[in-house]
Amino acid sequence: MSQTSLDDDELFGEAANEMRSDVEASLAEARGALPDADAVWDVEADNTLGVLNALKGALDVGDAEDHLRDAKKWYTMGERADAFEDADDLAEEIETVEGLIKDVEDAREQVSDLTATIPQLRSTLEELGEGSDDAETDAEADEAEA
Repeated sequence: MSQTSLDDDELFGEAANEMRSDVEASLAEARGALPDADAVWDVEADNTLGVLNALKGALDVGDAEDHLRDAKKWYTMGERADAFEDADDLAEEIETVEGLIKDVEDAREQVSDLTATIPQLRSTLEELGEGSDDAETDAEADEAEA
């Protein structure tokens, strides 16, 4: 084997290691950008709407999607170049982080829906309560007249 092909193989090996390191680093950054478990669980507010707004803010994935995209980009490049000897762990980690991001985004969407619904529900219940108070007052007045 010529010196050139040995150098090429060595360079390819180094590039493959760097690619794997880039994928791992991007995945670590994606995990780090996900919400902290305590921030999602421990929410303080004076009322339900405040709790929902705080929870919605806590469920922000931040830059996790961008970091995941970088990891997938480098992983795909390495796979197509057949640069990884064993990349099953990387594929599993990408899938796990992708699933977590989707779960957080789904939860945020559900909280957003509640945040939009709760004020209207409260208003409707207040109106209904005022209507029933008026009906009770009318019924009491009718009984007093009789």
